[in-house]
Amino acid sequence: MVSLVPEAMKRDTTLSPVKLGVHDLKISYDGETAIADVNFEIHEHEIFGIIGPANAGKTSFLKAVNRMDMFNTEMTVEGSITFNGVDISKVRNVYGLRRRIGVVFPLPVGLPLSIYDNVALAPRLAGEKNRAELDIIVERCLTRAALWDEVKDRLNSLGSMLSGGQQQRLTIARALSQDPELLMLDEFSIAVDPVTTMRIEDVLKELRSEVTIILVTNLVQQARRLADRTAFFLDGGCVEVGVTEELFTGEVEDQRTRDYVEGRFG
Repeated sequence: MVSLVPEAMKRDTTLSPVKLGVHDLKISYDGETAIADVNFEIHEHEIFGIIGPANAGKTSFLKAVNRMDMFNTEMTVEGSITFNGVDISKVRNVYGLRRRIGVVFPLPVGLPLSIYDNVALAPRLAGEKNRAELDIIVERCLTRAALWDEVKDRLNSLGSMLSGGQQQRLTIARALSQDPELLMLDEFSIAVDPVTTMRIEDVLKELRSEVTIILVTNLVQQARRLADRTAFFLDGGCVEVGVTEELFTGEVEDQRTRDYVEGRFG
C-alpha cells in the first residue's frame, strides 16, 4: 500500500545529533541590523529549509555560517553559531572550516577551468596529487551531482561552456569534492529550468543520507517537497520553525507564516 504521509513527516530528525546550533544571532551591516534574535538547531542528515521574502536575512545567515564576515569589514556577527558543538567564531583555521561546509550560490560560478579541474581543485588544494585518486573523486562527485553521464566524454572542456543548469550542477559537484558535512544552497534554482530543478532536488534527497543540508529558497513548494523542517524568516527575524508539512497544513504559531506559505504576501 502506498503511504500518503508526506516524506518530511516520516523523518524525526530531532532524534539526530545537533549539527548546527544558532543562539541569539544578530547580524549587522554598518550598524544597521539585518537579522536579530535568531535561535534554532539543525540536526544531522536533515534538509532544513529557510523561506521568506527578499531582504528577510536568509543570505546573511548563510554568510555568517560560512564566516564571510572575515571579508566584509561592514558585517558584524553577534551571538553564536556552533558547528559540531564548536563556536565557529573561535575556529582559527577558517579555511579548514569551509572545507567542511560547502556552499552553492544562486548563480553558478564556474571557475575558468576545465570541468575536470573545477571538481579536482579542492582535493588538489588539500594535498591530493595522485591522478588515479583524483579521477575517482571527480567521477564520484559528478555522479552525485547527476552530471557525469552528460560530461564524461568532455571533461577537458571549459566548465563555463556548459548550460546554466549543468553549470549549477557543476558547482554542486565542486562543493561535494570537499566531502562537506554541511551543504548550504542559496536559491539554487533561480538560473535553471524546471526540469533541471527537479533533477537537482532528486540529488538533494539522495545526499541527505550523507550530509546535512540547508536549503534557502523563495519557492515555498520547493521547501515543502524537500525540507524536513523549515524556518520562516521575515523582516530580519526568524518568525517560526517547525516540521515543514505542519507549517503548510497544521496549526502555526504566527499567522504571518500561514499568510506567507499560502501566497498572501511575499
